[in-house]
Amino acid sequence: MESFYKNIKIIDNPDDLLVLVNKNNKLPDGFIPKKLTKISLEFATNDKYMVKEAKEQFEKLSSDAKKLGYKIIAVSTYRTYDYQKQLFNNYLKEKGSDHTLKYSAKPGHSEHQTGLAVDVMGSNNDYNLFEESNEFKWMVNNAHKYGFILRYPKDKYSITGFKYEPWHYRYVGFKSANYIYQNNLTLEEYIKNK
Repeated sequence: MESFYKNIKIIDNPDDLLVLVNKNNKLPDGFIPKKLTKISLEFATNDKYMVKEAKEQFEKLSSDAKKLGYKIIAVSTYRTYDYQKQLFNNYLKEKGSDHTLKYSAKPGHSEHQTGLAVDVMGSNNDYNLFEESNEFKWMVNNAHKYGFILRYPKDKYSITGFKYEPWHYRYVGFKSANYIYQNNLTLEEYIKNK
């Protein structure tokens, strides 16, 4: 198992589509992604922003899913450093450090700050229970066709540093998403072998 939050490296390509943000790779202080664009309220709970390319593909994914009778809605997308800090500190107070470190990223270490990540909910209207929604299986089998990957799969904690999150998807582009999906990889494994 990797040692998390040790030997932290500051990311030098934060706007790269394949930027690896995790417990050992931190975004530069004050980083705000370029080309943040608002997602249509048809596919988000309220004003949510993603990097333009990711936003366009997410809307296409949600629109295609809707035509099939599914409902895939963004509940969390871009987060500022300060918002992540507040979230992380609230989790620490409510859940303690052991739980918090498995489920929440320290500020600067969250993929949400890149504008490339999205937490989704389905027709059961609860992202925590996304795995139990009708949409989950469709998302697992189709997200890669739109350039998204399930970022924190089951049984990959020792690699990603995060517990299984069936609701958290990351935009990496079509080619990478298809390869990751077909080979059952994490983003860490994909980048390491690239």
